[in-house]
Amino acid sequence: MPFSTFCRLLHMVMCASLLGTYFVSHSILRAMVTTLDIWLLLQVAYFASVLFLIWRASCASKRSERALRFDDLEEMRYRPEHCENKD
Repeated sequence: MPFSTFCRLLHMVMCASLLGTYFVSHSILRAMVTTLDIWLLLQVAYFASVLFLIWRASCASKRSERALRFDDLEEMRYRPEHCENKD
């Protein structure tokens, strides 16, 4: 998700949270505290998702490196004698 889209969604969630909490509790202080709590939770979730994506990319990179090494070993092990260059 692009960062600009994330910021827009975060802003909409914050406004909805502020208005919803205010209309339910009729307390501006409770609405502000709840909005800040939700903001903090969303920031933590975004940070965790970025860390997860980095971890997943590193796992995929390691997996492809292992596959390449395995392919090289297979080629070296099962190469027929008559296919080698005799120059």
